[in-house]
Amino acid sequence: MPTLVIFIIFSFSFYVYYKIKYFRSHRPMERRWLSAKSSIALGLFVFFFGLNQFFLHSSIVTYIIGTIFLLIGAGSAWAGYRAYKHYLPLVLEEAKQTAKNGA
Repeated sequence: MPTLVIFIIFSFSFYVYYKIKYFRSHRPMERRWLSAKSSIALGLFVFFFGLNQFFLHSSIVTYIIGTIFLLIGAGSAWAGYRAYKHYLPLVLEEAKQTAKNGA
C-alpha cells in the first residue's frame, strides 16, 4: 500500500532527524526530550512496517511477525510520548535558564 510506504519513509526520516539533533545538542534535558521524540518516530516506523506486512504477504508467519511489530512499535511510541510529556516542561525551564545566563 503506497500510503503506508510514505508513512514508513517519513517516520524513519524523522527518526534520523531527531537523532542528529540529539547528537548536536549539549543541554541534558533537551537531549532526553529529543531522545523521546526519536523514540516516538522509531516506534511509528516499526508500527507502520508491521502494518504494511499485512498487505504484502498472506501467511501465518507474516501475521505473527506483523502483530509483534505492531505491538512493539505501539509500545515504543507510547513510551516515547510519555517521556516527551515528562521532559517538555523541564526543557522549557532549561531554555529559560540558558537564556537568562546568556549562553
